[in-house]
Amino acid sequence: MSALARPRDGRWIGGVCAGLARRFGISANTMRVIFVVSCLLPGPQFLVYLALWLLLPNEKSASTAW
Repeated sequence: MSALARPRDGRWIGGVCAGLARRFGISANTMRVIFVVSCLLPGPQFLVYLALWLLLPNEKSASTAW
């Protein structure tokens, strides 16, 4: 498993679903479908997404690594 971070490539809006998918070893599209379906259920899913967007760091790019 990789560290939880928003990737710089392969992300659509904020990269939260892509980051979670990489962390848990599943497809980013699968994670996006899970999120959209979960939004049909009652709960704070959208607020959790926004919080993760704000709190998760961006993935370090290879060009900035020493």
